Amino acid sequence: MDGCALNDADRAELLRLEEAMWRPETRFDMHFQQRYFAPDFVEFGRSGRVYTREQAILRLPARPIRCQWPLRQLVLRPLAADCVQIIYDSWVINEAGALECAHRASLWSRGPQGWVMRFHQATPFVHGQEMP
Repeated sequence: MDGCALNDADRAELLRLEEAMWRPETRFDMHFQQRYFAPDFVEFGRSGRVYTREQAILRLPARPIRCQWPLRQLVLRPLAADCVQIIYDSWVINEAGALECAHRASLWSRGPQGWVMRFHQATPFVHGQEMP
């Protein structure tokens, strides 16, 4: 990578990994979580709760995740040669059929084993207040 520019392979891999965090077959797979959550991973959840890596790995959904695809307003922002922020809006339909929206940000870093997520934050918003 030249400076902070992302090559096509890194861009494709990061998009694949971020989307995998939303797919039940990967997001709630113990091997996937252990591989892609960094040892110091922290999440600020949509609920306002803070989750450690261990809590995030053990946490199962209270309800089925039905995320609308594609992830909206998705932008990859290289911060350094091996550090990328991904921002987007999520639109999730809960079990009652209600729409839950959140502005989201993930920090990914590349180490010897490849890309890992170090941080994730979700901030709820009301439909109609999407990112510009």
